[in-house]
Amino acid sequence: MTADETDRALITRREAIRRVSALFGGVALVGQAAMLTVPARSAARTAPFDAPVPFDAPALFDAAAIALLDEIAETILPATDTPGAKAAGVGAFMAVMVTDTYAAGEQNIFQAGLATLDTRCRESFGRGFLAANADERLRLLEALDAEQFDYMGQKAGSAPAHFFRMMKELALLGYFTSEIGYTKAMRYLETPGRYDPCVPFKPGEKAWAPHA
Repeated sequence: MTADETDRALITRREAIRRVSALFGGVALVGQAAMLTVPARSAARTAPFDAPVPFDAPALFDAAAIALLDEIAETILPATDTPGAKAAGVGAFMAVMVTDTYAAGEQNIFQAGLATLDTRCRESFGRGFLAANADERLRLLEALDAEQFDYMGQKAGSAPAHFFRMMKELALLGYFTSEIGYTKAMRYLETPGRYDPCVPFKPGEKAWAPHA
């Protein structure tokens, strides 16, 4: 096992959530992201319980673009003691959402952003994002996040969102509304019981998954 692989193996799910929260400026994410509604997934589940739900491949994204989205999402939400974003099929989810719900202008920004991200990686590290190691990927996304944070704070209300802001939001939405996110990263009861407005919670415990 390489040093990078060892470092990633030592990251806890709590640390992964902390990283994502930092990317969003400290906003609490678990629960808020899961309360958003998403379109029904386009194919029925036939795979084992832990496998991602398959999606129809959207016309705007080829297999290479979806693989790149998977790795971007995995860098934001890496596999730890529970599966990460790639295992949840978040890359394909992001592609479907952009294809089916984004306006044409937003689609163009998102797709151009993918190319920009890969170009920036080559300029910084001499190789594309898919070939970069975990540390290089994280450093690049942290730099892009700092840029989007400044941009979002200064842009006019009618201006489009920064492409990396779009990517982060879709990665979080895809993961925390997926089966893996609901049942592995959070605590889930298929048939909830009584309503209890004040449940004891210890630091480090998983949040309860809300029900649609």
